[in-house]
Amino acid sequence: MKLSTKIAGGFGAAATAAFAAMPAWAQEVAEAAAAAPVPDKGDTAWMIVATILVLAMAVPGLALFYGGLVRSKNMLSVLTQVLGVFCVGCLTWICWGYSLALSDGNSIIGGTSRLFLSGITADSTAATFSDGVVIPEYVFVAFQMTFAAITAALVIGSLVERVKFTAVMLFALLWVTIVYSPIAHMVWYAGGLIFDMGALDYAGGTVVHINAGVAGLVGCIILGKRIGFPETAMPPHSLVMTMIGTGLLWAGWMGFNGGSGLEANGGAGLTILNTFAATAAGVVTWLIGEQIIKGKPSMLGGASGAIAGLVAITPGAGIAGPIGAIFLGIFGALGALIFVDKIKAKLGIDETLDVFGIHGVAGIIGSIGTGIVASADLGGIGLADGVTVGGQVVTQITAVAIAIAWSAIGSAIIFYLLKFTVGLRVTAEEEVDGLDISTHGERAYNNL
Repeated sequence: MKLSTKIAGGFGAAATAAFAAMPAWAQEVAEAAAAAPVPDKGDTAWMIVATILVLAMAVPGLALFYGGLVRSKNMLSVLTQVLGVFCVGCLTWICWGYSLALSDGNSIIGGTSRLFLSGITADSTAATFSDGVVIPEYVFVAFQMTFAAITAALVIGSLVERVKFTAVMLFALLWVTIVYSPIAHMVWYAGGLIFDMGALDYAGGTVVHINAGVAGLVGCIILGKRIGFPETAMPPHSLVMTMIGTGLLWAGWMGFNGGSGLEANGGAGLTILNTFAATAAGVVTWLIGEQIIKGKPSMLGGASGAIAGLVAITPGAGIAGPIGAIFLGIFGALGALIFVDKIKAKLGIDETLDVFGIHGVAGIIGSIGTGIVASADLGGIGLADGVTVGGQVVTQITAVAIAIAWSAIGSAIIFYLLKFTVGLRVTAEEEVDGLDISTHGERAYNNL
């Protein structure tokens, strides 16, 4: 409704006369101000809830998932690393990560206009994907902050049980700055290199999962194998905790994927349904695969299948239809299972908790597969005019290749920098004693 109409409708004769006395340019400014979109309280409330759900994914979800998979002497070290890295990621994002990722710059990285959240107030808004619909910018900053922070925390799974805590904390600061923020800008910001290619990444197949998986792979190679690997058995100390972490990750992922549309609408409903479907398909696929390969389905396999399904649907969560989501979950879990069970041992790498094996592999499959299931003929929301499935798949492959290269090179630079300055690895004695005692001076279980 125009301001002049509002005035005529009941603001009084004095107000009407004052508006009429304004110069034409002032009337235009007043009209524009009156027409500025106002955040819907429902959208705002949903995005706040989604942000809290992503927090629960990391603390305690990811921490418990990872913690249960290591030996008991390293349980608290993993919890502390995830907590510390997540918090460093949050602070880095607020200070400069948001500006570098999601403000005007060039095709690779954003600018400095939002450093330390400069210029943002409680009244600032961020656009959603619907014309005229906005949410408070502070809410948008917070939601995207949790993505940056949990992505850095994911990398830790490849390094646990022998990495220095100081190195982990510095890694988080440098990695969010040098690796994560530029990829987020390239993929999610209009004018970004991958965005302008027309690549599809609804909630972070490239930005989060491929990025973290590749960084974890590079880091574990530079860091080296754990003492005794692979000759010494190093079984998980608490699959119960891993199962609890899996449940928290799955629940939190509803905010991770469901909130990425930035609105409380039917699109969010589709995204949440797809997240259920792909995850269920991933669990069933992994359990059946283990039954065929090993003769026994395992709880750890079910949990791994759940994560693989969640990862695989992430880039297409609001793009695929439910049947397409099931196929992404199936192929994401199948690819991750083959890599973890067959390929990883042949490579001889000690990627402790399979960050690349699950997040990297399922992220690659999901990102490329999104180009297929996005087709309206396959139940997706449809491709851009004039774009074929084959053309979209080529675009997706190109985006994946760019993300892999950026993460690999940037992560290698950071890991080598840390290796030759503060050092990456604890001493052999500290590793044998366990990082809980040697690094943090406490035990997870004092009765052991």
